[in-house]
Amino acid sequence: MVAPLRRLMLCAPEAAGWQHAGESWRELGYLHRPNFAAALEQHGDLRRTLESAGAEVIALDGNGLSMDAVYAHDASFMTDYGAICLNMGKVARREEPARHREFYQQWGIPMLGEIHSPGTAEAGDMVWLDQKTVLVGRGYRTNSAGIEQLRALLGVNGVEVIAAPLPHGAGPGCCLHLMSLMSLLDERTVLVDLPWLAVETVQLLCARGFGLVEIDAAERDTLACNVLALGERRLLAIQENPRTNQRLRDAGFEVLTFAAGEIGINGGGGPTCLTRPLLRG
Repeated sequence: MVAPLRRLMLCAPEAAGWQHAGESWRELGYLHRPNFAAALEQHGDLRRTLESAGAEVIALDGNGLSMDAVYAHDASFMTDYGAICLNMGKVARREEPARHREFYQQWGIPMLGEIHSPGTAEAGDMVWLDQKTVLVGRGYRTNSAGIEQLRALLGVNGVEVIAAPLPHGAGPGCCLHLMSLMSLLDERTVLVDLPWLAVETVQLLCARGFGLVEIDAAERDTLACNVLALGERRLLAIQENPRTNQRLRDAGFEVLTFAAGEIGINGGGGPTCLTRPLLRG
């Protein structure tokens, strides 16, 4: 999750039907009615920043899906052994994994498997701690059955899957993923929202030798913990979180930023949510 980012998938707001959203934003839990023009501009800035950092961007067609398809990270999970198409815990997003499967078939990306009901799983809950260890948040979006299926798919390749309990937060309607509370910055450093992480998760990170950088708590609601590693100590973060971004710079990272008030904060998804990395290294 921290090697140089070479190729990724994005789903632009126009491809996800933001211009025809109507009142669906309320049901999806957005903070306010989306400003399509602003979202388009911000997503364009995101794409240009990623490309300038050396990443190839491939577009996903989200036509016919909900506005949430713009958060391309969550419907599938990438491994060294192929992609895993998931089963979304958010009902409105249940059609997205099939579209991801079609995308992978189109681009010749191998499939490792799928998660099926009663299991639910979203990739925002999945963090590679190292090449053979995945930490998976267990909460309202990813359940125990989904984690067991993931464990079966990855176990044959010698990958350990560790479950991490998530807090209730604002309840089932809130988009609270494990990656809302922690983001890997490099092989040894994690950005954390420390008060919201479970004790056992903090103990696990410390036992494995990770250094922790804490967000500024005043920037929690603007998704300060949602930071995308670009590799070689470069990060992509949300412009609206200057204090946390300065902490990252003080820790020795180069921090690129983009404005995300409309495309990210409004819908509860930062740079990790907006991107589906396909190739690193």
